[in-house]
Amino acid sequence: MTKLTFIGAGSTIFMRNIVGDMLHFEALRDADIALMDIDEARLAQSEALARRMIATMGTGATVTTHTDQRRALEDADFVVTAFQIGGFDPCTITDFEVPKRHGLRQTIADTLGVGGIMRGLRTVPHLWRVAEDMTAVCPDALLMQYVNPMAINTWALAERFPHIRQVGLCHSVQNTVQELAHDLEMDAGDIRYRVAGINHVAFFLRLEDTTGASLYPRLRDGYRAGRLPKPPLLMPRCPNRVRYEVMDHLGYFCTESSEHLAEYVPWFIKRGREDLVEDFAIPLDEYPKRCIEQVEAWKQEAAALAEQAGVDVPKSHEFAAEMMNAIITDRPFTTYGNLPNRGQIPQLPMGAAVETPCLVDKNGVQPSVVTDIPPQLVALMRSQINVQELTVRALLDEDCDHIYHAAMMDPHTAAELDLRQIRALVDDLLAAHGDWLPSWARRKKAA
Repeated sequence: MTKLTFIGAGSTIFMRNIVGDMLHFEALRDADIALMDIDEARLAQSEALARRMIATMGTGATVTTHTDQRRALEDADFVVTAFQIGGFDPCTITDFEVPKRHGLRQTIADTLGVGGIMRGLRTVPHLWRVAEDMTAVCPDALLMQYVNPMAINTWALAERFPHIRQVGLCHSVQNTVQELAHDLEMDAGDIRYRVAGINHVAFFLRLEDTTGASLYPRLRDGYRAGRLPKPPLLMPRCPNRVRYEVMDHLGYFCTESSEHLAEYVPWFIKRGREDLVEDFAIPLDEYPKRCIEQVEAWKQEAAALAEQAGVDVPKSHEFAAEMMNAIITDRPFTTYGNLPNRGQIPQLPMGAAVETPCLVDKNGVQPSVVTDIPPQLVALMRSQINVQELTVRALLDEDCDHIYHAAMMDPHTAAELDLRQIRALVDDLLAAHGDWLPSWARRKKAA
């Protein structure tokens, strides 16, 4: 029997997507599903929902719940991680409020920048503990890692635990295809594409219709004429103007949303340039607002689900179940995965986490080689990799200086603050996060 262990199963909506998807596959419908979380109340909610989905689908899947991580991982074939160390309160709030006091504004703060760096410092040590437990009780399992900052996590995992089979998964590629189809008034299934780069800063190197004609002229002409972007499909508060503007200048469309991309680059969020924020509809402080809304939405949804006699089990757009099915059945499936660079993108540094098309079958996750990324895109990706690498080095070497160096190299932070200001900001962030950080990175709060 196939066993999936879900670490962070208190993320009930995400658990519903992954477990619900599994129940649609004949090879997975009778799986053993181990749900693990440290929040027993949320874990119980997830367990109840999982059992109701199994009943609706009429499968033989079983569910167990755990607060002990190693126990949950015993004999797992697949492991999904979906947790946030420190949560919204206090850590996400800290990652926004402290930088704001220093004059640095952000939108999401979970991938790059000072917010991404701090989240990486909190997250990687626990991912290492997951890998340590996997080494002890399920060394051959595949870890499907959904936690941000994806690139930092994937890189650091591979450096410390190279024997663990892992892949970083994200939904930015398929989300962007939906958005482009929406803007072009096409069916998403009629778009042909090839993407490569690093997570959240990968680009559509090929974007065509079913005849092989490039869709880029339609995107560029529509943007320059003011017809595009249309009101967004997936992120109503954030029109896609940043991504279109970057495409207009660099030639290619980015896989991550405009709200994310705006804080990865030095061109859109600038003190004294509120016109840029307005013109490009940049939703500053977006993530805290979304977190509050998501918590409230889930409370309402959980209450509604509890009153329903049955529960729908739609298939989501996540790839985890597709990948599990491909490995078990040896029926090939192509997806996008984040893996350490072993030459699949020779234009980027070896070891960095890179995102390319991957073939998944009984042999595991096998990346394809991409050698034709345009140099301007490589240059942008390297600016991101600099920050990722210094954060990973700080973690591996327990070298606090590299935390400061990473922040100094961040494109958005460096465009807003000078070196002394960045040092003061990092001092305050390290002090504010306190025990959420590894012991070597902690700083005393000012009296």
